[in-house]
Amino acid sequence: MSKFKESGKKETPAISTASLPDIVFMLLFFFMVTTTIRDVSLLVKVKTPVATEISKLEKKSLVSYIYVGPPVPKYSKIFGTEPRIQLNDQFAKVSDIPDFILAERAAREEAEIPFMVTSLKVDEFTKMQIVGEIKQELRKAAALHINYSSRKSVPNK
Repeated sequence: MSKFKESGKKETPAISTASLPDIVFMLLFFFMVTTTIRDVSLLVKVKTPVATEISKLEKKSLVSYIYVGPPVPKYSKIFGTEPRIQLNDQFAKVSDIPDFILAERAAREEAEIPFMVTSLKVDEFTKMQIVGEIKQELRKAAALHINYSSRKSVPNK
């Protein structure tokens, strides 16, 4: 009967940490797979205008973005406060747009080129003159699928 006696308290065994590296690596792989990396760091402030009729783009991988707006405070001392055009990670002129479109087409497969869309992310307070100039350059580059990015209007309660 000495087997069942509780005369001495037994110590609880230490927690095994052998599986801890496996758990850490599973979490690491999970976040590596599910996280997307931002392709472009914004150099301009863009607060898109409000719209009521919005539709989502099907394949975002076929979308090329042109950002238009005033430079962020970091660059406003250098470039001023007038709206600027951003293509990829740099400021550009309107005349640089056809070269940008050609480079985007060259990066795609030939079958995807007819389905490419150029999305204009324009700040809501930007004048339409610069948007008109961008559209003219897109016509010259035969980029006729244009999308205007906007945000959904929130109904008043």
